[in-house]
Formats: sequence, C-alpha cells, structure tokens
Amino acid sequence: MDLDPSTDLSFTRTLPIPPSVVWTCWTTPAHVMQFFVPRPNLVTACDIDLKVGGRFNTTFDVEGNVMENNGIYLDLIENSRIVFTDAFSEGWKPNPEPFMTAIIDIAPDGDGGSQYTATARHRSEESRKMHENMGFYVGWGIVVDQLVEYAQTL
Repeated sequence: MDLDPSTDLSFTRTLPIPPSVVWTCWTTPAHVMQFFVPRPNLVTACDIDLKVGGRFNTTFDVEGNVMENNGIYLDLIENSRIVFTDAFSEGWKPNPEPFMTAIIDIAPDGDGGSQYTATARHRSEESRKMHENMGFYVGWGIVVDQLVEYAQTL
C-alpha cells in the first residue's frame, strides 16, 4: 500500500499472537469492547455486522463524554485485513463530517505471531495533523498493547 505522508498515519508492530486471534478480537463485539480505547476510557457498546457494507458501530466513554462512532466495513479478508470507515454508516448513508478510514493489516510473522500494521487515512492534511496531535501513535499503540494483553487471556 502506498502511503501519503500528508494524509496517512501508520505504524507496524510484531505481536506475539497469531493472525487468527487478532482477527477474532477485531471482529467480535465482546472482544472489541476489551481493547479498542485506551484505559481508563471504555468501549460501552459495539455492534458489528461483519460483511462489506455492514456496520461497525462503537460507543466510547472518554473522560465521562459519550462518543458514538458509526461506520461500515469497506474490506474484510479473514485473518489478513480489516478496513472500516466513518465516511458512511450502514446502508451506505454518507456521514457529513467523516474523520478517517482505518486499515488493519495482519500477516504471519513466521514465529507464530503477527505482523500488525494500523493505518489511518484522512481526507485532508489538516485532519491527519489533528489526529496525530490527538495522539494517534500513543493511543493506537496503547490499543495494540491492550489487544495483546487481552488476546493472551483467550
């Protein structure tokens, strides 16, 4: 995938869990609720219809503020790729103020773990800068740490 540094944020990590477990954690509502926002914040709801065009809706409690994130899946390749966006909600209804498209790429690392790449694509350089300043690297890094910690209990 060609990244555009003016609109894309991305990082890669090696995880000590297999791709199938990463996939399961990202595609099961009860699992998503355990890792998808840095603690002490919470995912209070997650509703998934796991198909292209299907919903990926989450509700966060961030410092006492409720944040609803409604989106859809754009691409799903089992154990390999998950792409979701808030540019549309279920039924391909356009969001008037979309923020990003997230791409989670997962590959075997050759040692039983996963090569994990998280990419956030933005509509403009301004929204990419805003996301970076909000703490993309730290926040999404914490999410990955929480994913690994949780997945190791499964």
